[in-house]
Amino acid sequence: MSLLEVRDLTVTYAGGAAAVRGVDLRLEAGQKLGVAGESGCGKSTLALALLRLLPAGTRTGGEILLDGEDVLAMKWGRLRAVRWAGASIVFQGAMHSLNPVHRVGDQIAEPLLLHRRATPSEARRKAGELLEQVGLPAARAAGHPHELSGGQRQRVMIAMALACDPMLIVADEPTTALDVMIQAQILRLIERTVAGRGVGLIMISHDLAVLADTCDRLAVMYAGRVVEEGPARRVYADARHPYARALSAAFPRVGDPASRFAPRGLAGDPPDPAALPAGCAFHPRCPVALESCAVDDPPLRVAGAGRRAACVRVAQDAAEEPGDPAPPKEARRTTP
Repeated sequence: MSLLEVRDLTVTYAGGAAAVRGVDLRLEAGQKLGVAGESGCGKSTLALALLRLLPAGTRTGGEILLDGEDVLAMKWGRLRAVRWAGASIVFQGAMHSLNPVHRVGDQIAEPLLLHRRATPSEARRKAGELLEQVGLPAARAAGHPHELSGGQRQRVMIAMALACDPMLIVADEPTTALDVMIQAQILRLIERTVAGRGVGLIMISHDLAVLADTCDRLAVMYAGRVVEEGPARRVYADARHPYARALSAAFPRVGDPASRFAPRGLAGDPPDPAALPAGCAFHPRCPVALESCAVDDPPLRVAGAGRRAACVRVAQDAAEEPGDPAPPKEARRTTP
C-alpha cells in the first residue's frame, strides 16, 4: 500500500475556478515527489487539499488516500488527529506563517500538547531539541519570529512540521525568498530529514533544477492538471510535454554561453482557471500544437519507462528507456 495515493482529485473554488482537474499521484514512504509549474497552475491548491485546508465553499472530488484512509471522507475529529501527527505542511512564505505575538518555542510546542498529550515541560524540552535538529540553538525558543532571519524562520517551520513525527510532509515553496546559501542549507536539511526518518515528502517549487536535484520523481502541472510525471532528473533533462520542455529550457545552462545570453521563455500567460480554453489548455501557447489540440484534451499516457505525459505527440507504445542519467550541470548543487 502506498503512503499517499491521490485519485482523480478535483478542486473548484466558490467563484467557479477549476484549480485542480483530475490529478492522480502516488507517493511511497521515504520517497520525494516534486511538483512544479507556473504561478496559478494549482500547486498550492493541491497541497492545501491534501489536508483539507481550503476555504469554505470550495468543492472537492476524488480521493486522497493517506495510508489507505480517505482524507476527504474523514470526520472532523479524525481530520484534526491526522493533521500534524499523520501529515504536516510547511506553508509557503515562512515570513508570514508564524504568529508574530507568540514565542517560537510555544508555537512548536502547541502540536505536541494537542497531539502527543505532552506536559508543558516535556513540550518545551522537545521544542528545544527540534530547534537543534534543524540547526538552531535551543535558546531561540524564547524568541519571537521578528527576531529571526528568513532562513531561521523557515527552519522553525520545518521543526514544527517534524514535531509529531508525521508520515508525510508537504513543503510548499520552502526556499522562497531565501538567498542561495540558505536555500542550499534548507534543501540539505529536508533531504537529511526524509532519509533519516523515512517519511514521504511532497516538495512544491517553481525551480525545476532544485526539484531535479532533490526529488526522486517530478510532476509538472499546468492549468490544474499534471501534464508530465516521471523520474525527476529525466523529466528535467528530457521532458516529453511541450510545456515541461519550455519550463526546463527557461533555466540557463551552466557553462553554455548561448543559453546564458539568450535565455528562452514561453510566450503568453497561463489561462484563467474560471475560463479554460477548449481542448488542451496549453494549446494556445504550444509551439507544436496540432489542429486536434483545440478540440481534444489528451489524458496522461505512457511516455517511457515510469513516465507519463498528456500530449497527442506522445506515442502510446513509447519505447522503454535506460536508467536515469546523471543530473545536468545546472541541477548539480555548487554551494557548500
